[in-house]
Amino acid sequence: MIPLIDITPLFAADGAMRRATDAEIMSAATGSGFITVMADGKLLPATASRRAQMLELFSLPAHEKRKLWRQKYAPEHANVYRGYFPLLPGPVQNAEGFDMGPDVAHRRTTVADDDPLLGATPFPPEGALPGWREATADYYRALEATGRVLMASIARGLGLEERFFDSAFVGGNSTLRFLHYPEREAAEIGEGATFAEHNGATRRVIGAPHVDSGFVTLLAQDGVEGLQALAASGEWVDVPAREGTVAVNFGGLLERWTGGRIKATRHRVLSPGRPRFSIPFFYEPRVDAVIEPLPLPGAEVFEPFVYGDHLWQAMLKFATYKGMEALRKPRGIPQAA
Repeated sequence: MIPLIDITPLFAADGAMRRATDAEIMSAATGSGFITVMADGKLLPATASRRAQMLELFSLPAHEKRKLWRQKYAPEHANVYRGYFPLLPGPVQNAEGFDMGPDVAHRRTTVADDDPLLGATPFPPEGALPGWREATADYYRALEATGRVLMASIARGLGLEERFFDSAFVGGNSTLRFLHYPEREAAEIGEGATFAEHNGATRRVIGAPHVDSGFVTLLAQDGVEGLQALAASGEWVDVPAREGTVAVNFGGLLERWTGGRIKATRHRVLSPGRPRFSIPFFYEPRVDAVIEPLPLPGAEVFEPFVYGDHLWQAMLKFATYKGMEALRKPRGIPQAA
């Protein structure tokens, strides 16, 4: 089962309720690797009205969306990692979407230099979507705070100091993504689409099975089913799509970092038979954060590496980054002076 946990106590000081919530988090994180969470609306504003306001981005005219395209689709644009990617013909990319970095909510304090991971996000003008930037920034900050308290809960559950992970995430490079999966005719998709049997019906797979590459993913739920997690039994299990909740899953790097204690679970998305919208938030550290073995008994020993190097290699596996390998060389760990 994928539990529903009220994480409001995680935002409070130590106490019986927070310790009980920690125990629930760790039970799921070390078991199924998937949770659905809820909290006080001021802490986790994943409401229908907030989602609808943010998703107005997709209502922009085509010529306005075109101004936000990534360099891959508009070579004259500077933005490589952030921005809009259009729907493409064929089965490889089933959605159009828009990726935002921390500059949606925070003043930019880092200069991209030659690192595409730190490039600016292109935003629509205020006049095109009044109030959109403010609403999206508020949501971004709320999800950052949620990621922070979840990582603190994980630290306590592992027996580490609760602020152990914080330093890596100060000035982090988290991504807020909007996705729109339209219903498409067979002629649009062409050959190569994949299908799965679910509850006696054949459904198209619009999100291929995968494990997220990073730490924690937070996905706002809108009551539209389709997200599934792979259980230890080998069975695909529906992630409850309860309106106003947030699905939480843990990434492969966190699993590796914790010596396999925290589980990164494969998941996929089936077409619900109608357009689907998705708003995942990927809680990520700074690109120059050094990932090294944790002080845990039995944790994997590996050569420390820089998070940005890991992230760029992970991104190159996606169709939206194919052919862009040369745009970022590995940075490695800076040598002490």
